[in-house]
Amino acid sequence: MSLMISISGIRGVVGESLTPDVVVRYAAAFGEYCKHHNPDPTRTPEIVLGRDGRITGKIIANLVSSTLLATGVNVRALGVCPTPTIALAVERLGAAGGISITASHNPMPWNGLKFFAPTGLFLDAEENKDVWRIADSHDVGFARWERIGTHTADDSWIQKHIAAVLSLPYLNKAIIRRRRLKVVLDAVNAAGGISVPLLLRELGCDVIEMHCDVSGVFAHTPEPLPENLTALCERVKAERADIGIAVDPDVDRLVFITEQGTPFGEEYTIASVVKFVLERERQLGNTAPQSVVINLSTTRAVEDIAAEYGAKVYRTPVGEINVAKRMRACGAVVGGEGSGGVILPAVHTGRDALVGVALILQLVVEFDGPVSALKASLPTYEIAKGKIELGTTSPDEALQRIVRTAGNQNVNTDDGVRIDFGNSWVHLRKSNTEPIVRVIAEARTMGEALAIVERFAHALRS
Repeated sequence: MSLMISISGIRGVVGESLTPDVVVRYAAAFGEYCKHHNPDPTRTPEIVLGRDGRITGKIIANLVSSTLLATGVNVRALGVCPTPTIALAVERLGAAGGISITASHNPMPWNGLKFFAPTGLFLDAEENKDVWRIADSHDVGFARWERIGTHTADDSWIQKHIAAVLSLPYLNKAIIRRRRLKVVLDAVNAAGGISVPLLLRELGCDVIEMHCDVSGVFAHTPEPLPENLTALCERVKAERADIGIAVDPDVDRLVFITEQGTPFGEEYTIASVVKFVLERERQLGNTAPQSVVINLSTTRAVEDIAAEYGAKVYRTPVGEINVAKRMRACGAVVGGEGSGGVILPAVHTGRDALVGVALILQLVVEFDGPVSALKASLPTYEIAKGKIELGTTSPDEALQRIVRTAGNQNVNTDDGVRIDFGNSWVHLRKSNTEPIVRVIAEARTMGEALAIVERFAHALRS
């Protein structure tokens, strides 16, 4: 397995593609990059460092920290914490950058590095290219002994992150606490096992912990998809809980389970949050039209909900940084991705499961009915996905052919090809690592969505 290098940083299998020399090379490159992009030239650049709790995280953190110190930058080490906590710390400390040691939802053998700019956002495509150039050229200046950086351990940021969430004007903490919600939490034995229970107990919840020991030994495949959460679904029913919660290892993706033990749907995490925030903005007297940003593969339910409040929806290419940058550009009040990623700029402009948990719990206690009824109250759509192997055919050529034959349909080519058909849509994107095209379709019923996937799969093959 080769090293994966993308807008999401680097990741690979530890000991195979992600080796100590690779970690040192990219950490050194980022340290050098931060020296040239220090927001405060009067002080030594500081880089915030954290990890998601994987077994290999500590050894990689030691490699990264030592390398950064050797380049002459300071390191503030947060220990095991969510990726969004690192983003928040970078922004509020005015740091030169940040690194999250995580492979997100990849299995245990994987790990990686995600890089933050001083803004608290991930590096964008052009900024990443600068880091890759430094890494490839080995153009790094290491410090003399008297100029090496200083290392500061700082475990205060999870509490600061929780305090920032609890201070949101959207929340009525007293109402949530009075409800004493029974919550089953699956944190896959990673960083969420520390942070999410703390937040839930601050909100007065009766928390039943599953896989919260932060051992880094994942109890199941860590991506929070329905097929990986069957034990959580069963536990919610057995405990007669009000709701189930699952997060991925670095706590930027969030999904829910209804009181019936059925998946709420990760697409409906962002749909529910958008509805809640737009309603709250209206209640707070903010009558100006609001903006919402989602990616091209996120459910149309968000647009239906936004229309009820006169809000404008912008769509971007897939990728958190693309959504986040557009949110800042248009002053969006809320946004995110359909993979369970909630972005609320009132805390920080990045996907954040802690923010999503608090907002959804507030919505649940205000809704007159159980979580399953809340889901039923939202616009109903179904998403189907396919993966088309093209053999010797160029993915770019295949997508261009789709555009040419689309006719007068509503076509977006910002990220592959997306075509809207009124109450349904299809999004075709080429893989960055394989000669395949991914096909995602959404319609009112699963049968319709599957038929759209098959129609465009046939068009690609032919």
